[in-house]
This record gives sequence, C-alpha cells and structure tokens, in this order.
Amino acid sequence: WPPVLYGAAILVAMGLGLIAPVALPSLGTLVDRLVVPFGLTLLAAGAALDGSAMWTMARARTNILPHRAATSLVVTGPFAFSRNPIYLGNTLMMLGAGLAFGNAWLIATGLAAAILVENLAIRREERHLEARFGPAWRDYSARVRRWLGRR
Repeated sequence: WPPVLYGAAILVAMGLGLIAPVALPSLGTLVDRLVVPFGLTLLAAGAALDGSAMWTMARARTNILPHRAATSLVVTGPFAFSRNPIYLGNTLMMLGAGLAFGNAWLIATGLAAAILVENLAIRREERHLEARFGPAWRDYSARVRRWLGRR
C-alpha cells in the first residue's frame, strides 16, 4: 500500500540517519547555499501536488483509497500531466526533505519507495483502470506518462 511504503521509507531513512548519517556531498559554496532552499521548494511543490490531486479527486467524487475500486477516471488538474500525481508528490516531498535537512537517506529511500510503488501498486492500479474504463483509459495513458509529462 503506497502510504505504508512511503511511511516506512521515511522511518528507515530517519533511523539510518541516526545510526549511520550520510551527508550530502559538497558541490561548492554557492550551490551548497542553494540546496536547502531548493529542497524546501521541492518539499512544498510535492505537498501542493498531493493536495491538488486529492482535491481534484474529491471534486470528481471518485475514490482516493488505492485499495478500493475507482469510481471515475480523473484526467484533469494534475492528472493532465501525471497519471500518478499523489505518488509523484510523495516522492518529491521525500527528495526535498532529504536536500533541505541534509539527510541523503531520505533521497535514497524515497527513490526506493517510488520503485516499489510502481511495481507493487501502480501496475496493478493500471490493470484495474484499463479493465474498468477500457478505451478511455487507453487513450488517457497514451497521452499522459505514468510519472510526469505528456507524450
């Protein structure tokens, strides 16, 4: 379940940060000064993307829980440029927090969580959406990439 995977990734990163901290590499004074603001920006952008996607799903009156059947195919708002804006937002928040707080483990476990979510949840969700919405899903998935961008 995606929230559990991202939550576990955060806990593992925080635990590893205490046991075996890994600092971000220095990239030069100017770049180093920009890392924290950039990380905070990514963190905020991820949270905004999550909120926007949830709001769009609520407006469409569709189910948001990943373990329940979809009641409608949402293709507007952030779903117009990502088939998985909530998972993308979660990943951006983890990457941003890793940069902002100097915890490289958050970056590593955030990327690991994204890979696990794709293989354990997204592919299953896509099979469900194709079975439920048929041609409308196939048209949408041909236009919009899984993580980010239009085709």
